[in-house]
Amino acid sequence: MGQIVAIVGRPNVGKSTLFNRLTQSRRAIVDETAGTTRDRQYGKVDWNGREFSIIDTGGWVVNSDDIFEGEINKQVHLAIEQCDEILFVVDAMNGVTDLDDHVAKILRRSKKPVLLVANKVDSSDWLYNVPEFYSLGLGEPYPVSAVSGFGTGDLLDDVVAKLPEADDDELARLEALPKFAIVGRPNAGKSSLVNAFIGEDRHIVTDLAGTTRDSIYTRYNKFGFDFYLVDTAGIRKKNKVSEDIEYYSVIRSVRAIESADVCILMIDATRGIESQDANIFSLIQRNNKGLVVCVNKWDLVEDKSQDAISHFEDAIRRRFAPFTDFPIIFASALTKQRIHRVLETAVGVYENRCRQVPTSRLNEAMQEVIAAYPPPANKGKYIKIKYVTQLKEQRIPTFVFFCNLPQWVKEPYRRYLENKIREMWNFSGTPINIFMREK
Repeated sequence: MGQIVAIVGRPNVGKSTLFNRLTQSRRAIVDETAGTTRDRQYGKVDWNGREFSIIDTGGWVVNSDDIFEGEINKQVHLAIEQCDEILFVVDAMNGVTDLDDHVAKILRRSKKPVLLVANKVDSSDWLYNVPEFYSLGLGEPYPVSAVSGFGTGDLLDDVVAKLPEADDDELARLEALPKFAIVGRPNAGKSSLVNAFIGEDRHIVTDLAGTTRDSIYTRYNKFGFDFYLVDTAGIRKKNKVSEDIEYYSVIRSVRAIESADVCILMIDATRGIESQDANIFSLIQRNNKGLVVCVNKWDLVEDKSQDAISHFEDAIRRRFAPFTDFPIIFASALTKQRIHRVLETAVGVYENRCRQVPTSRLNEAMQEVIAAYPPPANKGKYIKIKYVTQLKEQRIPTFVFFCNLPQWVKEPYRRYLENKIREMWNFSGTPINIFMREK
């Protein structure tokens, strides 16, 4: 199993800045607002050939007015349980606070290796404040500046030295696992769905739209499944994105779609399909991702008749046409109704993306299809399609048809060929590429 290091500490000590510095990314949202990071945020660190995962937790808050306070504390406890090593970040400019003492007490009890990181040593003057952190009883503090990078090399040397040896075969296997992104408008129930899958409060779930600001990766290996789930901040219209923080979340949702294999698009059954759902769908399409549509909150809909289901399905397919070959599941994250169907279907779509049709079988079937309805002649010239093959190791199923006049095969005929391929083999949920090449 890969090793995990957790970054913990009270709000505004620079945990997210340190996370970005160590992962050499800008994945964690950094903002002057205390409590910006509410969920655990995962990243990869590569130091001198050793790779490990790092978690940036929500700021540790005690007795505050923040409605997320209890949830954030729970997040930090979960991070401590999951990790192999802890980076406890304190603020060299502010010195030791009561909150730092409170955190140190819990960390001393955790029995995990703890490295005490005195951050914000942005000039040599602040070095004189560092020794007072010995009082926390967690050993020698590491003076660093997450902003400039000062001291982070020495810190990483010791982080890596204290980690158990990694199993490279296991890491490669994890890297190859399918990745499913759960996407949708804010408040469609994405985090509730993940929690229903995992069976623990892996995410902060409140009824505030936009609670999840970061994309979060969760390994799921129960009931014979093994893959990564990506929960994303809700995507909302550009003109609704008022906070800077919200803007970063939209970018991150787009990134999550880009890095996933299959997207589970959540639609709120109580609100029907809105233009924002269609925008997210087109984003999934542009990135050539697999698709499962999950109509959530089905328990709140009064009319659950077969007619109502058919009507809803037709409305979705009409809105998303011309791509209509994808599964739709009516579920409820709250009552856990049909949520395993969602997972099984996502796994099925992933398998469809990887499906290879043998060349001989493909030619046999497609030559019949082409003979039954040949491509229309152009300026008295006939188009003859002689051979078809499926390319190997493509991101999505890709078929190449070899013919004498490829430039004259128009979009409607390509769509005809695609529909015939879908009729004969199961490519439900995945886009298909069709290319014409000169023989």
